[in-house]
Amino acid sequence: MSRIGKKIINIPEKVEVTNASGLLTVKGPLGTLTRQFKPAIEIKIDGREISLTPKKMDSEHRSLWGTYGAHILNMIIGVTKGYEKKLTIEGVGYKVNVKGDKLAMELGLSHDVEVQIPVGIKAVSDKEGFAFSGLDKELVGQFAAMIRSYKKVEPYKGKGIRYVGEVVRRKQGKKSTV
Repeated sequence: MSRIGKKIINIPEKVEVTNASGLLTVKGPLGTLTRQFKPAIEIKIDGREISLTPKKMDSEHRSLWGTYGAHILNMIIGVTKGYEKKLTIEGVGYKVNVKGDKLAMELGLSHDVEVQIPVGIKAVSDKEGFAFSGLDKELVGQFAAMIRSYKKVEPYKGKGIRYVGEVVRRKQGKKSTV
């Protein structure tokens, strides 16, 4: 039994949720999100509450039960508060700038890296780092992870791109014997 799937999801005052043949639409003060769901889980909207019930109780339906509950809750939070990921860059000569709809990065490589910012994500950069914000939790997290993968933090000097608050275990360098 899914603990997340069994929970009733409350709909806030300024949010409107509609379900039309598996296409769930959530409208809120910040925008609109839509997502297609399989008919394996029945989504019932009763006034200001959403309840989920699986059609069968096999392993596939039980796993989708909690997953769909988490997706719907993330959509509601996204249209009311939004999501944000903050990253910081550390290293001599490493820079990140937002140029229109592209992110230009100087990461100590032989060339500069330019990445297209996806639609629905707002990017901001300053001296300490940069931040991505948007309505869709998956899109914001995936884009931040992709940017981080261009220059992961190395364990000896701590140079690279990391999330704000991320702790990197440092390794001891070579010792010289005298």
